[in-house]
Amino acid sequence: MIGRRVRRLPGRDPRAVRHPGQGGAVKIRQPRHVAVVGGGVAGLAAATVLAERGVRVTVLESAPQLGGRVRAWPTNDGRTMSRGFHAFFRQYYNLRALLRRADPSLARLVPITDYPLTRPDGLTDSFTSLPKTPPWSILGFVLASPTFRVHDLPKVDLASALELVRVRFPASYSHYDGESAADFLDRLRFPGQARDLALEVFARSFFADPADFAAGELVAMFHTYFLGSAEGLLFDVPDDDYDTALWAPLGRYLASLGVDVRTGVTVGAIDPVGGAVVVDDAALAADGIVLAADPRSSRELIAGLGDGPSAEWAQRVAVTRNAPPFAVLRLWLDRQVRPDRPAFVGTSGFGPLDNISVLDRFESGAASWAMASGGSVIELHGYALGEVEGVEQRLIAELHRAWPETAESAVLSRELLIENDCPLVDPSPYLDRPGVHTPWPNLVLAGDWVRCGLPVALMERAATTGTLAANALLAQWGGAGEDVWSVPMTGLLGRFAAEKE
Repeated sequence: MIGRRVRRLPGRDPRAVRHPGQGGAVKIRQPRHVAVVGGGVAGLAAATVLAERGVRVTVLESAPQLGGRVRAWPTNDGRTMSRGFHAFFRQYYNLRALLRRADPSLARLVPITDYPLTRPDGLTDSFTSLPKTPPWSILGFVLASPTFRVHDLPKVDLASALELVRVRFPASYSHYDGESAADFLDRLRFPGQARDLALEVFARSFFADPADFAAGELVAMFHTYFLGSAEGLLFDVPDDDYDTALWAPLGRYLASLGVDVRTGVTVGAIDPVGGAVVVDDAALAADGIVLAADPRSSRELIAGLGDGPSAEWAQRVAVTRNAPPFAVLRLWLDRQVRPDRPAFVGTSGFGPLDNISVLDRFESGAASWAMASGGSVIELHGYALGEVEGVEQRLIAELHRAWPETAESAVLSRELLIENDCPLVDPSPYLDRPGVHTPWPNLVLAGDWVRCGLPVALMERAATTGTLAANALLAQWGGAGEDVWSVPMTGLLGRFAAEKE
């Protein structure tokens, strides 16, 4: 049984939790065909698990490349562009398991040694030398942080702070129904500087303004990335553009399993009752459908299913929301930035600018260009934009304010991307969000917008729900499920309470 075969830990944390897939046959006995709508992380995870169990799989992706919202593509001048910097944290167990199919040692991932968080007043938090294991990681941060001083401790609301280490998932998600991340931060009463850097910077990494972001997600994030995991806060990034390093190799692996990967196609409708997907106006028969498209596309396809017994469920899908627009601005500069600049830095108080990355520090394609030209490849992100007009100029102005030497650089080339296709996890009730299962057994959902009871987020939620979606179909056909892993399901104090019970 595949789901029971591997029991070794997926990382360094001995408290990582294995959630076993169902038992069953290594290869399903009857021929089955599954259409996977969406070739992003979620769809690729589902396709991989299904194909490894002998299911015939067709992946349908509208873009020319795989990767979804983590894809990369060539520009007209031969350079590459993407939808922005992504951090591959060590606690992304299920995403990393997916990537190991094509890169068993994860050689294409390289570590970022630090990602400081900085304000215009010069206050900067760093994570490079902190202990990895809670509670020493917490104590190390408080002692080392210039923004969180010992004399600030009495100002913090102790009861609210203890909630961060009392979590028990999935119940903790529902505990914060109706409360925004901003509301939670208000009652936490962190000092302003620490709130800006250690809290709001991370909240905005979910493409949301803290006032419209679920407190339960914020609390889960602190647990996953800092308070509940011994993997540490540092992360890895691909050593080249996402297509070259990650998705093209995984696509080749899927092809070796017989998966039919179709890019540049349009899915116009899904029909779980009739067992079909309409692709470029032609019907594709399928025993199962994994809907792993972006949130807006998923809503549109589900809206086409009509009324009936599923109407209440369809309405819960319909009211899900997208996050505000975000911007990714990639600049090719004619000279290097200062050598002491970090490869990645989070910013607070610099207008729309949320972070800066120096791509030539880790992407080989960017590094080759920088070496040949003597320049730098810089990427600027702005999340939860209230106004997109003039955002390019505003981002560049804030770059100059943060890193003054860049004001002397000429911009040799630039690429600007503005999108609003990321999910917003707002303070509405957790259990109202659609999960993997739907009213039709042969239709399952996957993606970072899909409810999952494990403490996972962003790319890891996509990989996890993709795996769980595949497991749900396999369970109907007698196939073994794939294990998924997570950081501990309880916080430090929650764990002690559970042990007493």
